[in-house]
Amino acid sequence: MKATLERTALLKALGHVHRVVERRNTIPILSNVLIEAQARQLTLRATDLDLEATESAPADVAQDGATTVAAHVLYEIVRKLPEGAQVSLEMTGEAGQLLLRSGRSRFHLQSLPASDFPDLAAGDLTHRFSLGAGDLKKLIDNTQFAISTEETRYYLNGIYMHTTDVGGTTMLRAVATDGHRLARVEMPAPQGASGMPGVIVPRKAVNEVQKLIEDAEAEVTVELSAAKARFKFGDTVLTTKLIDGTFPDYARVIPANNDKRLIVEKGPFSQAVDRVSTISSERGRAIKLSVADGKMTLSVNNPDSGSASEEIEVDYDSPPIEIGFNARYLLDIADQLVSDTALMKLADPGSPTIIQDRDGAAALYVLMPLRV
Repeated sequence: MKATLERTALLKALGHVHRVVERRNTIPILSNVLIEAQARQLTLRATDLDLEATESAPADVAQDGATTVAAHVLYEIVRKLPEGAQVSLEMTGEAGQLLLRSGRSRFHLQSLPASDFPDLAAGDLTHRFSLGAGDLKKLIDNTQFAISTEETRYYLNGIYMHTTDVGGTTMLRAVATDGHRLARVEMPAPQGASGMPGVIVPRKAVNEVQKLIEDAEAEVTVELSAAKARFKFGDTVLTTKLIDGTFPDYARVIPANNDKRLIVEKGPFSQAVDRVSTISSERGRAIKLSVADGKMTLSVNNPDSGSASEEIEVDYDSPPIEIGFNARYLLDIADQLVSDTALMKLADPGSPTIIQDRDGAAALYVLMPLRV
């Protein structure tokens, strides 16, 4: 193998694929990136056996071939080379080393055979559709914060994506929940998505997809089956195994009869929650909202550090209510809202609350109350 390419192109491709590689590996080949030189391009591939990233960069290929070298080491070397530099990669000697040359720099890197590199075969991907990168980013951004980190409930460790009929229109829906809060976002389903299987995209894959969205105007091609999904961003391809589990019936968690409507200005509300929760206990982060006669009093009473309260004006004309929430969860949801006001639909102190920008908004959030 012998190929030469621009440092910028190599760094961009390595930057996208090396993140998949875990820092600590018991299987040496999984620490490496596969480098294939062929047909005027260099293709890089990395995997952790659940997630695989592939990207190609234009290169002057003098001799076809393939090898694998330590992904993070190669990335750091290329990152530290000067801008505009040319990088030459060449297999040398019987020891199976990769020689990297750039200017006066020489690196002899230990390699492992390309034939040992695992292939995350995607199999038959039954559904294929395209959507705007900005739309995909919105689906992820508005739900990612609610993904559970509790490994025992592994089926909650990702975003559930599926299609559903809403008033005669097929919608593509993304849902995430950790049992304390739920986020649901929907958009009209792209052509080809109808009838797709409901899939749970794992947290790590979700994070990588989010990082790969660099141009909101671009198109992303999504291919999926019941077991795997593939996301194509131009020259970059991300293939992931899906979580093999059943996502709970989230519709049962979304209350239908919350009749107390509270409208609050998002900025003053978030700031008040943030200030008052300063003295709440780190464990519970509980904050009480007392609402009556167009006023909301936010209060915290912590036996270890004292108490705090703040009053803000709200639009509310239902019977008085006192309800407690985790302050961190309230702020997380407020961060997702795009309008200047938040609509909270309440029932009673023991029932879940719905939070939206407005009635009928594409994004809907459900928050479980706390006893305070």
